Amino acid sequence: MDQVIQAAGCVLWRPAPSGRGIEIALVHRPKYDDWSHPKGKLKRGETPEECALREVREETGQSCVLGPRLPTAHYLANGRPKEVTYWSARALGGTFTPSREVDRLTWLAPGQARARLTQARDRDLLDTFRASRSSQ
Repeated sequence: MDQVIQAAGCVLWRPAPSGRGIEIALVHRPKYDDWSHPKGKLKRGETPEECALREVREETGQSCVLGPRLPTAHYLANGRPKEVTYWSARALGGTFTPSREVDRLTWLAPGQARARLTQARDRDLLDTFRASRSSQ
């Protein structure tokens, strides 16, 4: 049995500049030509929480504070099982710098973000995030 790839990420949000509602951060990965939530593999000795915070910083330039835990995604990546632990995270500010791994960052209203996400599992995650916010 293959070792499960451990990763972590966030549904990163901020209050909308208009003062009405929120915006969701999505990153574009040129290697896969997809739009997703910021996430990445755990480094040796790193906790999932530390990984999620680091990946958000690396991929979006934003510092953030973790909020409620969201469902863990389980899927195959290049034929290997992968498990991604997610949190809701509020962006605290920062500056995006494009890289080879992530070349674009966009902030969208939740409905627009849902339409832009490439993977169904990322849309499901956003739906869960939205439902958890409306029940608070």
